[in-house]
Amino acid sequence: MFKTIADPADCEVCSVIRFLNAKNVKPAEIYCQLVDIYGEKVMTDGMVRKWVRRFNDGRPSVVNDGLVAKVNEIIRENRWFTIRMLCDEFPQISKTVLHEIVTNRLNYHKLCSRWVPKMLTDVHKTKRLGNALTFLTRYSEEGNEFLNKIVTGDETWVCHVTPESKQQSIEWRLSRSPTKKKNQNNVVSTQNHVHCVLGQTGHSAC
Repeated sequence: MFKTIADPADCEVCSVIRFLNAKNVKPAEIYCQLVDIYGEKVMTDGMVRKWVRRFNDGRPSVVNDGLVAKVNEIIRENRWFTIRMLCDEFPQISKTVLHEIVTNRLNYHKLCSRWVPKMLTDVHKTKRLGNALTFLTRYSEEGNEFLNKIVTGDETWVCHVTPESKQQSIEWRLSRSPTKKKNQNNVVSTQNHVHCVLGQTGHSAC
């Protein structure tokens, strides 16, 4: 009498089917061996034969679409998840299988947030567009002489303490997802604020 295993994961059962099928075990015998170990409710004989046909047709994975959908739902609820956290959510699924689902089936990749000098509001963007149109108008009227009158400036923090590190900002996202941005001006710390102005001649002032 074999020791039965209660409530197995679907991918575990499919892995057994794939293994026995590779050893040229007939579908009927595979079904009998599954029932001996997992019980009569493990999978129907027809479903076993269906999985055998899939593997014979070249299916490379034992992961079913239902499991993939459940993993994707968990990821969308928490972008800062780790594979270890997923293992807690799906204790019957191995870490290797979960990593395959995340990276190969769902195409998620880890992306860090990118620092930008400041986050522009709609008002800022409208003002910049207006200035650009003004510059184009004056350039069309005055020519290259107008370029000598333009100076540009920027500001930056020389040093600061970041409460959230770049590593801590990592989220799982699809490869086609845009890079997340963090407002550098929102950092609460001791800082030195530097303004730099650069003219057409190359001279700068800070």
